[in-house]
Amino acid sequence: MSAPYHGRMPRTPSAKLGWCVCALTLVLAGCVPLPVRSIQRANRIVAMSVPTGTDCDRADRCAEPSPFMAQADAAIAASTPGHPHNTVTLLNIGQNALAARINLIRAAQKSIDIQTYIWVDDDAGMLMLDALVKAARRGVEVRILADQLGSLNNPALLSRLARASDNLHIKLYNPTFDRARAGYVEYAASVLCCFRTFNQRMHNKLFLVDGKVGIVGGRNYQNSYFDWDPQMDFIDRDVIVAGVAGRQMARGFELFWHARRAVPITHLRDVNADILAHPFAAQPWTEPRFADPQRVARLRALADDSAWLSANLTGHSLKVGLVDYFYDLPSKDEAVHGPDSRELTRDLMRMITGARHQIVLQTPYLVLTHRAGRIFKALQKKDPPVQVIVSTDSLASTDSVPVYALSYKHHKKFLVDYGFEIHELMPHPADAPEMLGDFNRLSGIGSERRSPHRGGRAPIEPGHPGPRMSLHAKSLVVDGQVAMVGSHNFDPRSARINTEDGVIIDNAAFARQVRASILRDAAPRNAWLVAPRRPVPVLGDVSQAIGDVSRALPIFDIWPWGYATDYQLRPGGTPVPATSPDFLDNWTPVGDFPEVNLSLTTIITRFITAFGAGIQGIL
Repeated sequence: MSAPYHGRMPRTPSAKLGWCVCALTLVLAGCVPLPVRSIQRANRIVAMSVPTGTDCDRADRCAEPSPFMAQADAAIAASTPGHPHNTVTLLNIGQNALAARINLIRAAQKSIDIQTYIWVDDDAGMLMLDALVKAARRGVEVRILADQLGSLNNPALLSRLARASDNLHIKLYNPTFDRARAGYVEYAASVLCCFRTFNQRMHNKLFLVDGKVGIVGGRNYQNSYFDWDPQMDFIDRDVIVAGVAGRQMARGFELFWHARRAVPITHLRDVNADILAHPFAAQPWTEPRFADPQRVARLRALADDSAWLSANLTGHSLKVGLVDYFYDLPSKDEAVHGPDSRELTRDLMRMITGARHQIVLQTPYLVLTHRAGRIFKALQKKDPPVQVIVSTDSLASTDSVPVYALSYKHHKKFLVDYGFEIHELMPHPADAPEMLGDFNRLSGIGSERRSPHRGGRAPIEPGHPGPRMSLHAKSLVVDGQVAMVGSHNFDPRSARINTEDGVIIDNAAFARQVRASILRDAAPRNAWLVAPRRPVPVLGDVSQAIGDVSRALPIFDIWPWGYATDYQLRPGGTPVPATSPDFLDNWTPVGDFPEVNLSLTTIITRFITAFGAGIQGIL
């Protein structure tokens, strides 16, 4: 007699039927709209319990001075219909990007509009929410639109925020079964019943103050995007745009705010239930309890420090002319508006097609669409071919093993057909302290990341990544003249499914700043070079032939010896290209997956490389 199951359903036909019934019940329940009377009751409770009045009776809403607002006012005053003016400030360091946001929130006089893909209730996320509540209470209209998949999924927190101020408005985009919090069962049911709807996410990142100062780029609201995570921090990039480009950003936000997939939080089942269950018991909004209050206090102080802001931010600002803000339409995946619904993808392809000399591309996920592949292949047929430098993640630095596995599968195509020069970020780059900025060095955060020698760093463990850095920036520079900074990952999801946004700026000085930042991340001290493996005579040729056949198959790419591997610059070596006869005198091979625990992670990577081609479009 077999032992009974403990805590699990028995694996019998009736048990499977039970799971199917549960999933079907969940699907049907999610398809039934929340009763109007429940929404009306929740709205009445919110209206009765929200604080009345504001904390400021001045016309400027007690706004504090900000150098970015001053830049915007000067640019707008200098603009004419045919000659727009804007000032741009590149944000390469996480703590600088957070301080800039806090500074701008305090300077807001009329409105703050925010779009984001992820918003977590950790220190960075709660610091932002606290600053926004304070702005709302002094009379500023604050609107937050966050994608539900990774944002604000705590119904109790949303219930408190709903009653924090009548000037604070929050919507979640494309919520699963109209819930703020959805578990694996709900997500699985959503995939089964309505995959196409569930699959489209709002990946836009926009922070707009008073319709005249905007921040666009790759950062979400979570510790890891602002160098505050002890396990993994993202190398990311934003740009502050101060001037008339804010009007275009405002139009884009309005389109999404009023989209049918943008759902007010009182319409969400779990938030609505929490409000109805606690009509008078909601705690008033108070100072959050931070995990590191001293770090928060220092960041708040820096946001008010004019000397620090000048040295770290506005001292590097540039005056430019036109700044094009591009955004996909909410109906992108439905193709309601045809190709124009994919506005950012369309303009990025135009930028790449028009390249004459050099493309410098930074993307965390190097998985290209067929259209992009055709464009890059055509660029290699030009005389001379266009140089393409790519900065991306290694397996040791990536936050998505499945996506890296598909990138790894196509390394030969990238190197041979597209002519890419690929640099994969090390998880512990030598320039980590500079990437983290002065704030973290002074706080002692950067020091623990730097090892006296590369061999002394521990490999990452699957599921337990040690302190490391991961690339998340999405940027493009063409011919040293035109640059894009945005949310677009240059992958099939960004091209076809998710909505994206970004700015394209035709200005050589700004392009130099972006290009220098990308090339710093791709430098040999910070990244490994992907280059052809040196084959063993005869056996090597046979291996490559078998590998070519294996990689050409949609599945069963099981040949373990790939065309390319990673190389590290030798001490005192010169970074010559892979085509140089002196290549191996200057570079040493370090394996396909350096600094990775070669057990479970390798098995997963190899498995997805072999069988994952069919899911390339949805990863």
